[in-house]
Amino acid sequence: MKQILKIIIHSLYTHPEIFLRELISNAQDALNKARIEQLTNKNFSGTETSFEIKIQVDSKTNTFSIEDTGIGMKEEELINNFGTIARSGTLEFLEELKKKGSGSEAGLIGQFGVGFYSVFMVADEVVVETKHISPNAKAYRWKSMGESDFTIEEIEKSAHGTKIYFTFKENAKEFSEEYRLENIIEKYSNFADFPILLNNKQINKIGALWRKKSSETSDSELNEFYKFITNDTEDPLGHIHLSVEGAVVNFKALLFIPKEAPWDMTKWFNEKGVHLYSNKILIQRECKALLPDYLRFTRGVLDTIDLPLNVSREFTQDGPFMIKIKNILTDKILKFLDDWAAKEPDKYKIFYSNFGPLLKSGINSDYTNRDKLIELLRFESSLKGKGELVSLKEYSMRAKSGQNEIYYIAGDSREALEKRPNMEYFRKNDIEVLYLSDPIDMFILPGISEYDKKIIKSIEKEDISLKPEEKIEKPESAINKSLLALFKEVLTDRVMDVVESKRLVDSAVTLVAGKDSMDREMEKMMKMMNKDYRSSKKILEVNMEHPVIKGMSQKYIANSSDPLLKKYVLNLYEGALFVDGELKGDMAADYVRRVNEIMEQAISSK
Repeated sequence: MKQILKIIIHSLYTHPEIFLRELISNAQDALNKARIEQLTNKNFSGTETSFEIKIQVDSKTNTFSIEDTGIGMKEEELINNFGTIARSGTLEFLEELKKKGSGSEAGLIGQFGVGFYSVFMVADEVVVETKHISPNAKAYRWKSMGESDFTIEEIEKSAHGTKIYFTFKENAKEFSEEYRLENIIEKYSNFADFPILLNNKQINKIGALWRKKSSETSDSELNEFYKFITNDTEDPLGHIHLSVEGAVVNFKALLFIPKEAPWDMTKWFNEKGVHLYSNKILIQRECKALLPDYLRFTRGVLDTIDLPLNVSREFTQDGPFMIKIKNILTDKILKFLDDWAAKEPDKYKIFYSNFGPLLKSGINSDYTNRDKLIELLRFESSLKGKGELVSLKEYSMRAKSGQNEIYYIAGDSREALEKRPNMEYFRKNDIEVLYLSDPIDMFILPGISEYDKKIIKSIEKEDISLKPEEKIEKPESAINKSLLALFKEVLTDRVMDVVESKRLVDSAVTLVAGKDSMDREMEKMMKMMNKDYRSSKKILEVNMEHPVIKGMSQKYIANSSDPLLKKYVLNLYEGALFVDGELKGDMAADYVRRVNEIMEQAISSK
């Protein structure tokens, strides 16, 4: 038994501070038992004492005591509960209640009968004084060093309940400081059913709002509660109040959507914001098992009486129960956001500007809820003003007759995207293009591939579909063929192909990706992840109606061997690279030098 006790004391619990949570939990169970007995058993009327938990600590004497006005223990219960490892008086009490047809909402915590022994992590000798609530009950003192034996003696005690006291070990003196205990109480036991007094000051002043009905809570209460559990200074953007009762799971939850993401996004993205409780006692902060990663901006609490815990009650056990809770929470949060998007678009816009990148990451990780997440996506658009967002559904509903594609273009900013040559055709024909300026968009939108039977496609790919009337091929003139052949000859090792453009309006040339190639933004990200990544060759499209190209045609007719023609071709190609942000190093220097040469020749010819 001595060896088993050592295992429990030194190996079962991760943090010594847990001792206080366990003692408070035991005291809460004792108070709940007393309340139940007073309501159901006329013989246990009790005295006129109030139900509360009193804690006294003195850093000077290094002493601690915790006292409750609960049910107390008889001598045989004291021997069985404290003298027998893993015997749970609470579990036995619940079994008796079940036999009587009640007890499911008793609010009792103890399950394993080992929580009390955590006190020996911080104390060498522990004394327990107790008196049962029943009439004419005697009082007893239990004392042990937490090893192989204990002593019990009869004492005088006026009120029913239990008091536990001891002196801290040398290596546990930190817990004799009042502020340290206050922090532990607020962390683990703030929502206990009964007042917790620390050196005569009540610590747990904020109630467990998740246990109330939604109609019984005010906005001010919810805001205060949110700030308490998150340390945020701003009110939340919104909240979700849940009470789930089913055959598989039962739980209550109060979840919040923050108004702003904190400045330290790296830290935020590593946090899991929902705290897990069992009967109002904290089991795990930021429980990872409750939500998928892409919803970890959610803050709040979840409380369940059915929680499958490990013996130390510090961790949950994996299994269908936790998966079911996770699925329910995910569904409720996504439905809540969908309602915002439909009924309160301004509020959803605030949310999306802060947490959109995180939400989007679920597209490629949660295939069960993929369709729901796709409906929550928002983008800026060429048909809307700066800052206005549209959904794929809105795009599809106002697409032009016969348009079978949803078009997008990706880049660093809206301003840069609007100036891209590849936007000219779409702007001229008033065809909507989605602007993707968030880097994560490039990882998700192409992967969706289709929405509402419309193919999702980058306008910077060669195989975009134009209007039917625009597809009518005009006979290509001999001079155009020859000029394009010159482009191909000069750029033979630099491009995949050179073709006549059907999309350019104001620009002379543009570069587009091949049908099976990545577009420029995806390649840019690939280079960021792999410095050795080599971009694929692009297709150069030439606007044969542009004045510069027509001028080149005339010069070609006059003298197809004119050395300026080659310089023009190179400058047009490198100018396209410059627009794409790909003209760097020696190429940039050559480009500037060549521009100067052409200008010099043009000036001298005048």
